Amino acid sequence: MSTEHQKYSTENQADAIRQYAATRDIDIVRTYADEGKSGLRIEGRDGLKLLIDDVVSGGTDFRAILVYDVSRWGRFQDADESAYYEYICKRAGIAVHYCAEQFENDGSPIATVVKSVKRAMAGEYSRELSTKVFAGQCRLIEHGYRQGGQAGFGLRRVLIDQAGATKGELTRGEQKSIQTDRVVLRPGPVAELALVAEIYRAFVTADRTERQIADALNARGAITDLGRPWSRGTIHQILINEKYIGNNVWNRMSFKLKKKRVHNEPSMWIRADGAFPAIIDRPLFDAAQSIIRARSFRLSDEEMLQALHALLQTQGVLSGLVIDEAEGLPSSSAYGSRFGSLLRAYSLVGYTPRRDYRYVEINRALRGLHPEVVETIVAGLGGVGATVLRHPDSDLIMINGEFSVSVVIARCRQLPTGGFRWRLRFDAGLEPDITVAVRMDAGNLRPFDFYLLPRFDIGGRKLNLAEDNGLGLDAYRFETLDLLYDLATPMRVTEAA
Repeated sequence: MSTEHQKYSTENQADAIRQYAATRDIDIVRTYADEGKSGLRIEGRDGLKLLIDDVVSGGTDFRAILVYDVSRWGRFQDADESAYYEYICKRAGIAVHYCAEQFENDGSPIATVVKSVKRAMAGEYSRELSTKVFAGQCRLIEHGYRQGGQAGFGLRRVLIDQAGATKGELTRGEQKSIQTDRVVLRPGPVAELALVAEIYRAFVTADRTERQIADALNARGAITDLGRPWSRGTIHQILINEKYIGNNVWNRMSFKLKKKRVHNEPSMWIRADGAFPAIIDRPLFDAAQSIIRARSFRLSDEEMLQALHALLQTQGVLSGLVIDEAEGLPSSSAYGSRFGSLLRAYSLVGYTPRRDYRYVEINRALRGLHPEVVETIVAGLGGVGATVLRHPDSDLIMINGEFSVSVVIARCRQLPTGGFRWRLRFDAGLEPDITVAVRMDAGNLRPFDFYLLPRFDIGGRKLNLAEDNGLGLDAYRFETLDLLYDLATPMRVTEAA
């Protein structure tokens, strides 16, 4: 089970397994369970890890493993992963039984096909749920409701019911217990509000730095909302956060489907201006932002990189927090703005983060490549005499007034096993007759091949393509776009008078 709210889930599964065992005279000698753990990845699944370790060691005292259903291995985004764990068990001579499935796991072709479909469905369930949850969170943000995280110094989280009536203040660690309740931000104690205003005035009118402000507050015994001394970074966060002027901003960072955290570009942020009472006047806030931006403009690119390199030599590691805490350096946001992203600034000083964020840069490059690919296809269509209309906003291509074409680009990602995968996401709002899916090569530098996917066969679903996908999909695979151009070539029809 994935959450504490599903506390009866494992009990119900265990009951079904016991009934299955009783009808087949099977004795249950041990139970492996992961309670309150997500099935999106193996990390944190201590029960599953222990089961696999016991099987691999060869010292097991059982001959069969009873699993509630196929999805209990996990809702892995790569369906082959759950198949791999089952294969490990079968290779060790241990049979796997699915207690709640309508098929026997006997190795027959039917069982193999059904399991493959159910594994894919398990991963798709998580993807669809993630999309729905994200859309719901976006709507709540736009209505001014808080989505997770602490309120911050000078602010408090307040619980309201579905009619908007205040139910009380949430303290640190408390969460709402009723699904229809919502959380909003409200101004905190008067003393904290005065201190936030003092920080802004000291920075804007008294021309003090974040470090000077922090030292002054610490000297008189003031502490943060976490009960800690003030630092340059904590002062800087107060000066740049829009919640102090009443704006509700979300999705600065993504952590979907338990994958790596990604810092999103401002264009991807979800925001609602004036969602709750402001505690800082907008002109004072804007003045603070102007001062922060001006600090970086006084330095040349070379000077900024030299300062960043010196920080790397001193600290041995770089991050947004490390940069914001460093005295005399522009902020991390200034580096991101000047050099396009923090990752590019890191690369220019020879630093590689512990986590591999290259895919962020790859996705940015592919978004820039999309218009170029569309232009190339439009030019090819024009070269065969087709009449082409291209929608300026969506890049949907209408050919000869007869059928529409959309273009998607799929990034190539390499699995730990050495294989490659391409994930296709279709824009459900366009509903083109044909989707041209461009699979990039291993370096994501140029197109590898093309899939011409008709809507009536593929629909609007997502696809996760491997190197070989079977005839059902690879029948639409082509090395070039010549077939598309052939389809678009006008034919002269002679009519008898």
